[in-house]
Amino acid sequence: MRGLFAPRAASFGINVVLYIASFAVALGIAALLVSLTDATPGQVITEMYNGSLKYGSSFGQTIDEATPILIVALGVVIATRAGIINIGTEGQLLMGATVGTAIGLNVPGPGGLVLVFTIVGAAIGGALWAGVAAALRFTRGVDIVISTLLLNFVANQVLSFLVNRESLLRETTKAGQISVPQSDQLPERVWMPRIGEYPNLNFQVGVFLAIALVVLVAVFLTRSRWGFRIKMLGLNEVAARRAGVRVAALGGGALLLSGAFAGAAGGTMLTGTVFRVQPGFSNDVGFDGLLVALIARGSPMATVPVAFFFGMLRSGGGFLASAGVPSYFVGIVKALLVLAALFPPLLLGVARRRRELRQARAAARATPPPALGVEAA
Repeated sequence: MRGLFAPRAASFGINVVLYIASFAVALGIAALLVSLTDATPGQVITEMYNGSLKYGSSFGQTIDEATPILIVALGVVIATRAGIINIGTEGQLLMGATVGTAIGLNVPGPGGLVLVFTIVGAAIGGALWAGVAAALRFTRGVDIVISTLLLNFVANQVLSFLVNRESLLRETTKAGQISVPQSDQLPERVWMPRIGEYPNLNFQVGVFLAIALVVLVAVFLTRSRWGFRIKMLGLNEVAARRAGVRVAALGGGALLLSGAFAGAAGGTMLTGTVFRVQPGFSNDVGFDGLLVALIARGSPMATVPVAFFFGMLRSGGGFLASAGVPSYFVGIVKALLVLAALFPPLLLGVARRRRELRQARAAARATPPPALGVEAA
């Protein structure tokens, strides 16, 4: 037994060392870039801490920022397990928030019930937008990466069209007032409840929805037949098809579910923090969710701390100007973290491939040449 677990322990130790070294290098590069400005790394860390964790209100803002990112990341994890790279989370979030806005502004009834309708409608909107890419992939063979990426731009144009038409979603004004291309604000009865009050710790209850989704996704991906089939499809589509898996139904369903999560994230942003849609509503939350899923390497549980860290970067990034650091420095840090997370598996994969080639060459040299035919007596 000891010999059985020794290689696994060694492999785990190598992984840990590589990840620590990779992230240390990424943070070192970030510190070097900071030194090129008027600030010091210590000042940047202090301002980031002040803006994200030091005060109750800043800690609550970090939770608010991390919640939709976490929900998007969970959807990306599902799609990735099925071998599908969903780059369209930004557009799916936008379409989900747009559908949620239409419901929240026009559906009568008790506030709590309309709030539920708004979130569910947002999830359906995101799923339908992802369904466009799924239909293109499984009926016409269009690459999902390309279709989902391009649909982000289409979603932006659709939203811009809707909020520029008074008969659709443009805000209503009185005579003589000037309106701007945005929707009306959701009525307060449709706002998501908050725990706590400013300036103390306060955050939207949508974080509990996100945590519940983390548990559900983790359980279904690891403990259900559906999760096993999803994993099989992601590992080998040909083998999955021969095993009886309906690739179009399962893969398309995974993409629809990923879009639904992105749409639901848009619904939580709409009802929890923003309360109206307008161009730029998504604020790159969809892309951040994609990055979180990449760093977490497809683990639902790992998305929680990574999403929280991204929330810290977002909430604390606004304080960087006081340290003399441009705001786009946060984007540079995100990119470095993604590269740091992707480097160890890439390095291990190259090393494994080289080892397999050496073993194959050694086996070929050790194999004796085929014997020549013996003449008949």
